[in-house]
Amino acid sequence: MTEVCDSFGAQPREFNGENDHVHLLVYYPPKVALSTLVNSLKGVSARLLRKEFPSHVRTYLRDGHFWSPSYFAASCGGAPLSIIKEYIENQKRPDQRPGGEREAIPPGRERPGFLAK
Repeated sequence: MTEVCDSFGAQPREFNGENDHVHLLVYYPPKVALSTLVNSLKGVSARLLRKEFPSHVRTYLRDGHFWSPSYFAASCGGAPLSIIKEYIENQKRPDQRPGGEREAIPPGRERPGFLAK
């Protein structure tokens, strides 16, 4: 991921994930088309994972594809970087959170323009 980001002049700031999705916090310059960056991250990571773990990856393929064609992106310019990093570090699936709550933003840390999945 770091090498792909470097090739775009982008900087990965935080990374976390589950077995079927990832959360990334990436700074990228305004000249970079977000869709191009995301497609490159997905393509390169899929190739590397298929090469290193071919039999394991097959269990996660959807119609022959490792990643879905969709993604979610949000601007987080209004929130302090530490809050965004904390959010990503603490992401868990709803069924893994106490009480099954859907939002992982710590209480009292909500910020305008900061979106949870």
